[in-house]
This record gives sequence, C-alpha cells and structure tokens, in this order.
Amino acid sequence: MSRAPFYLAWRYVCRHRLQSLMLAGALALVAALPLCLRVLVQATESAMRDRAVSTPQLIGARGSALDLMLAALYFKRQPLPPIPLKQVQELRESRLGKVIPLDVRFHAQESPIVGTEIDYFAFRGLRVASGQMMTRLGDCVLGARVAHRRGLGPGDALFSSQEQVFDMAGVYPLKMRIKGVLAANGTSDDDAVFVDLKTAWLIQGLAHGHDDVAATKDAVLKTEAGNTVANASVRMFNEVTEANINGFHFHGDQSLYELSAILVIPNDAKAEALLAGRYLKSSSPAQLIRPSDEFDALMTTLFQVQTLALTVMALTLLSALVISALVFALSFRLRRREFATLADVGVSPWALLMTKFFEISLVGIVGLVIAASLALIVQMNAATWVRYLLA
Repeated sequence: MSRAPFYLAWRYVCRHRLQSLMLAGALALVAALPLCLRVLVQATESAMRDRAVSTPQLIGARGSALDLMLAALYFKRQPLPPIPLKQVQELRESRLGKVIPLDVRFHAQESPIVGTEIDYFAFRGLRVASGQMMTRLGDCVLGARVAHRRGLGPGDALFSSQEQVFDMAGVYPLKMRIKGVLAANGTSDDDAVFVDLKTAWLIQGLAHGHDDVAATKDAVLKTEAGNTVANASVRMFNEVTEANINGFHFHGDQSLYELSAILVIPNDAKAEALLAGRYLKSSSPAQLIRPSDEFDALMTTLFQVQTLALTVMALTLLSALVISALVFALSFRLRRREFATLADVGVSPWALLMTKFFEISLVGIVGLVIAASLALIVQMNAATWVRYLLA
C-alpha cells in the first residue's frame, strides 16, 4: 500500500495541530473520566476498609451507625450524641475484652483533637518518631501530617479551637504542650492531635485552674456551705504548667463525663457475641456496631452511585464520539475542493478515503494516549490524594 494517504493525513494533522489537539483532548477527558473514577473509588475503599476491618466493635450513643463509624474511625465531624464514662467502667467490669474510650468532639485549627488512653496507640500500631508520649495534663502528641503541615515539633505549643464563638460563658482555648510527633502510618491518625481524656475534658470546661482564691486579695465575695465565691479578679489558667498544675481541679460526677465512642476488642468470639447481645436491647442507651459491616453497607451505596455515574459517563462518551464524527464530517465537507484537487493530480478515491481514515485514527490515537496518561497519573497518586481527601 502507498504511504501517500498516511503522509497526507500526517501533514494535515501537523498543520492544524491546535485544532487536532483540542479534539483529541476533549475525547481523552471524556474517556479518562470513568477510568479515573474507578481508580479513585478503589483507592478510597482500600484506605477505609483496612481501618474498619481492624476495629472489631464500636460502641456509641443510639443514632446513626454511619456517623458513629466516621467519627470514631476517621475523626470526621458528625452530630454524634455523647455517651457517659460509666459505660467504659461497666464494660471493664464485664472483662469481655479490652476497652479504649475516645473523645473526638474538639479541634485545633481544623485538626481533630482525639482524647484517648495509651492503649489506643498500641492498638493502632502507632509509635513516637520524635519526642515522647504525653506525660501530664495539657500535653499532646501530633500526627505526622499535622506536624509537617504546620512545622511543629516537641517543645512547641498548639491551641485548641473555640467550638462556640458566641458562647459568653465559653471556655478559653487551651494552650497544649507538644510532647512528641507520631510516625506516619497513612491513616486518619496522621491528621489528628492526641491528648489524654482529662485534657479533652479540660478543653470542654469540666475542669479549670485559677489562682489561689484565699491568697488573692479582695477576691472573695462570699463563703457559704463550704463554697467560696470569687470575683472576676481571679486569674483563670489557659495553659497547664509545672507551676500551676496543682491548681487544676475537676467538677461534678466523673462517671457522667462524656465520650464520643468506645473501641472494644473482645477476648474471643464468645465475648464478641455476648457484647453484641447486650446492646441489642432497645432499652439500652448505647448501640454496638461492627465497623466492617457498616463499611460494607457504605460501599454498597457508593457502588450504586458509581454505577449511575459510569452510565452517565458512558452516555457522555457516546455523545462526544457522535459530536467528533460530526466535526470530521463537516471538516471533510469544507475541504471538498482540496480533495477534488488531489483527485485531479492522480490520487485515487481509495487513497482519499484512507487519508480521511488516517486523520481520524491519528486524532483518536493521540486522544487515547492522553487518556491513558491521565489514568496513569491518577493511579500513581490515588492513594496520596485519597488520604488527603479523608483527612
């Protein structure tokens, strides 16, 4: 076969490269979208599934099980009713498994503050990369991405965010001492600020520290029934230091202090079944969920949405192909004189037909190369992008 048709097609595409690239780019974007969507969905599923599967059971207040899972596992802001601390005490008395309380209601400049116990770090396989674990009230350790993004490390300080701006009786933001930075593990833990439960309750305002009222001149307004009422001259502490730590005290019944959720690692299958049965009763103020089950339900819904999206994209691709065919047809119609001239100089009708075929093929091949490149870029970066999206 003569190479003249391919040469003519190649010269035309090169001569009108901007037009050809725009057409190829439009086709590439429409073709790449379904591929990129599938890659991102798979990366999201993989990133979330590991964390859900590794958490046997989760206990929280009755309500949305999905909200409970998202708040407790991925530290997302959810309208989650709290549960009392006494639930932890009851679970520990049952000796059916390891119990890890979580309080994820507060933030530090958009980073979630996670109040928990030391057992959480062993459960998630977290280790300190620099510094050390928190040692007293007011200490915190940072996830790897939080520390990197803000340029913070051991010895620095971080303020909690005020949750209600117009709360006239609100609590001052707490200045927390950063004791360490955790090693990255590619999960939501990298974007969190970890404190102990008492520090979380201090942020909530269930504890406070202030100057010694008795030693403050003219501070006492009155004393009755063993309680001392002071005026506004008494200085409240918004930071815990070695000098003032003894001045902090908690109020009320600590068994009623609030938590967001409780992670439970049952001793065995029997303990898991006993715990599940205990919280099946509708009279129970709390609910028990298996995060893996809730995650599967979430993925089922997500795949239904994905199927709908892929169907719409397939129709869009079909429309793009039809429009592209129309563009080529109009282009060939406008170039009738050019093709007539080629016929006059001896180019056969078959060669002219092949020239048109090669033009369409070249644009299509360029479009496929662009689409494959986009899909490859998304596949190479999907895990990183998904981690930031889930953060």
